[in-house]
Amino acid sequence: MEHIVTVQDAVTAFAPWLEPTAAELDAIELEMPVVMADVDLLDAQIMTIDRPVTELDVRRIRRARRRVLAARRELSNQAAATATVPGGLA
Repeated sequence: MEHIVTVQDAVTAFAPWLEPTAAELDAIELEMPVVMADVDLLDAQIMTIDRPVTELDVRRIRRARRRVLAARRELSNQAAATATVPGGLA
């Protein structure tokens, strides 16, 4: 009978190539407003899980959704502004 053994790296192993690069950290920093807006929306939705939804809750969720959309719009506008069009056309 042959035993099947898996080879795994240690969970706490340190390797320089496992760290995020500067470009990856910059991308994360650029997306943080979207992430935080999503967290705010989830917080507003979670508050209404175990109780009746009031008019204030509806407004809070609506504002949070608008912040998410605005943050995503800003992120996509920044990405579009930095993208170049092939052939030099604008």
